[in-house]
Amino acid sequence: MTLVDPALLRQTADLAIQHLATLESRPVGARRNVSELSVALAGSLPEAGVAPEQVIDDLARDLDDGLVASPGPRYFGFVTGGALPAALAADWLAAAWDQNGFNAVTSPAAAAVEAVAVEWLRTLLGLPADASVGLTTGAQMANVTALAAARHAVLGRVGWDVGERGLIGAPPVRVLAGAEAHVTVGQALRLLGLGSGTVVEVEADGQGRMRADVLARALAGGEGPAIVCAQAGNVDSGAFDSLVDVIAAARTHEAWVHVDGAFGLWAAASPILAPLVAGAEGADSWATDAHKWLNVPYDCGVVAVVDATVHRAAMAMQAAYLVRTGEDERSNGDWVPEASRRARGLAVYAALRSLGSTGVAALVERCCALARRMAAALEPEPAIAVLNDIVLNQVLVRIGDDDAATEATVTAVQRDGTCWLGGTRWQGRAAMRISVSNWATTDDDVDRSADAIRAAARAAAGRPPNEAGQP
Repeated sequence: MTLVDPALLRQTADLAIQHLATLESRPVGARRNVSELSVALAGSLPEAGVAPEQVIDDLARDLDDGLVASPGPRYFGFVTGGALPAALAADWLAAAWDQNGFNAVTSPAAAAVEAVAVEWLRTLLGLPADASVGLTTGAQMANVTALAAARHAVLGRVGWDVGERGLIGAPPVRVLAGAEAHVTVGQALRLLGLGSGTVVEVEADGQGRMRADVLARALAGGEGPAIVCAQAGNVDSGAFDSLVDVIAAARTHEAWVHVDGAFGLWAAASPILAPLVAGAEGADSWATDAHKWLNVPYDCGVVAVVDATVHRAAMAMQAAYLVRTGEDERSNGDWVPEASRRARGLAVYAALRSLGSTGVAALVERCCALARRMAAALEPEPAIAVLNDIVLNQVLVRIGDDDAATEATVTAVQRDGTCWLGGTRWQGRAAMRISVSNWATTDDDVDRSADAIRAAARAAAGRPPNEAGQP
């Protein structure tokens, strides 16, 4: 048996290249639904195996109509970027090399590349030089990891070792978060046994920012171990909590501060946008996602904790067979809740090295400029109202001040295929959310997409097709 089949890998590479070449021309949304795709894939498991070449050809053929062109330049859904060329290529290498990135024994290469990549990330994101950093499966698991460290720390301060004793009988932990906190924070709290329903919800302002004055009063109104979950980049509006004020209020009551910066924390990489995250370096933990604004493939979140001791205590595993080659060498598994893990640091390293610090800043700034361009193109249209201040890469839109018209516009745009965007609920009303996060998006992509959105909005609002608010 040979360990490599060059023809199969070249066939697969050709299929991948052919797909990538269609991204600018194919409809952005999928053309067939799950039920339709399942028909093509269904059938009994074959008794005799099928040749790998046939399996790959059939997959490419049968799933093509179900693929969303999310790596392409006109995908504006869910704040996700496409994969940079260097990051995609490095990810292919990661799959071929098939390294377990757990520690320096399972793969010295994976440990070394991740050690360099996280050092670069600390610098770019303005985090303390001694903060511990891990690469998780995504921002969701980054929040879980950071809040696990927070739980360990705040209970430790009152003499309770949650790692050894668990939560049964533990002093209650108060968790305070803004009314617009992301859903993954609640999910993390459920996974950690703290419960999403016990969160003290702090009032947010009209842009979704947690009110620091209300937080201060809420903290003063209780006692015991406390964790504050702040936000850098609201998933709908892009707004940032006032981190300086939030952290100051938390420090008065010895509360741990976690910053959920799934995409907004990348503003720190830009000298122009860095004021948005002023004060973030004073928090205790941070979470972000490299798949969002660093534009690496999926399966790469980033967690950082200022106190490496509690981070390691919450995450590290010990066993007789888990031998270390040296205490000074990085063990990736100390910082994330996984043992078997892909060498995801390769894509991060490749993306950062291919862009450089000025390239990362330019990528973030360009997406924000394109979001402003989108808003400027949509605002003059009588049927459209832009609901948010464009502080980052998010544009929030409502059609005809009507839920039905807004939802109909979202559906029509998705079916049209020029671009893809999603719907949301903003302050109790239907809205359209446009997220500009892709390295490949251009002015022309925004202009073409704005034309499609305006046309759909006019139709949904009952206006003539040629009635526009601008030439």
